[in-house]
Amino acid sequence: MTNNQLFDGIALFVQVVKNGGFGAAAQAMGHSNSYVSKEIVKLENRLGVRLLNRTTRSISLTPEGKSYYQECLQLISDAEQAVAHITQSTVAPKGTLKISCPVWFGKHYLKDVFSAYLTRYPDVVIDLDMSDKAIDVIGDGYDLVIRASAKLDESSLICKRIYSSRICTVASPEYIAKHGHPIHPTELSSHHCFCYSNLKKSNIWDYMDKAGNQTSVDVHQRIRSNNTEMSLALVCNGDGIIRLPEFYIEQQIKTGELILLFEDYVFPMVDVYALYPTRKHLASKVRCFLDLIDEMVVKP
Repeated sequence: MTNNQLFDGIALFVQVVKNGGFGAAAQAMGHSNSYVSKEIVKLENRLGVRLLNRTTRSISLTPEGKSYYQECLQLISDAEQAVAHITQSTVAPKGTLKISCPVWFGKHYLKDVFSAYLTRYPDVVIDLDMSDKAIDVIGDGYDLVIRASAKLDESSLICKRIYSSRICTVASPEYIAKHGHPIHPTELSSHHCFCYSNLKKSNIWDYMDKAGNQTSVDVHQRIRSNNTEMSLALVCNGDGIIRLPEFYIEQQIKTGELILLFEDYVFPMVDVYALYPTRKHLASKVRCFLDLIDEMVVKP
């Protein structure tokens, strides 16, 4: 098979299968029945296999045809993606970009991304929701949602990891001086713990030692809150212990304002994702924002 024949007949073959026959495919593609039939025969001859079983009333895929059909669907999808990418790359972003992202991550990691985006793309209005609450991306009409999660729920959304962080348990030196330094996670049941109410089981904190032994602790909830910034301020003030992704508290750890607990345990990881409805025909306003994240947010 020569290279200039590599893709001949593929689009027609897919249309024949999708439309359930030569006549319907011919009508959909604007060709005659005989032309479609001849092109499929040419394709089968080049491949050296029979793709379709024909009767006077119907067609069906042979085993080889089923396998080839799936490959052809992927080829056509990839080709459409390539065309969409080129087309969108020549279109300047415009319109409204509706985004939701966590308050802390947005303020400290995406601030410069937003600033650069506004400078580069003056025809886009950003509709920004700074929130940690659960979002129905499609139902609420968002173009892009940023969320941190140790494990994403199954969904039809496209997920792009943009950052990763350790989950740390911390307290202030003042709290430790007053209430003691817990050595084993089970001791948390008698300490003042600050829990994040947006989690399904906010009071259950899981730990694993370096030998692989798991411990789940039902901590003593002193405060349950959906506002991380307020909880963190109280913890820094000496009022309790909190468990957070390190990107929230890396500066306080560096300065000694907060102390890491259980350092001889394995730190679990949390990923920050950009979630969006579809990869196909991705709007340039979304693609350009994702490109800026790749350019400006350093992945640890």
